[in-house]
Amino acid sequence: MSKNEGTIDRTLRVILGLVLLSLVFVGPQTLWGLIGIVPLATGLIGNCPVYSILGISTCPAKNG
Repeated sequence: MSKNEGTIDRTLRVILGLVLLSLVFVGPQTLWGLIGIVPLATGLIGNCPVYSILGISTCPAKNG
C-alpha cells in the first residue's frame, strides 16, 4: 500500500482525529466523536482510500 498523504496532511488528520475522539470523553460526550477514528487511522497509516479512488496525492514527488 503506497502512501498518498503528505506530512502536513497526515499531521492535520491526526490532530482532527484526536479532537473528534475527545468529544466522546469531554464536551458534549456524544458517540459522534467516534468518527474521529477515520482521520486518525488514515493519518497514522498515510493512505487515504478516497484519495486513491480519485487519484489524488499530497505526497511530494519522488525523485527517481
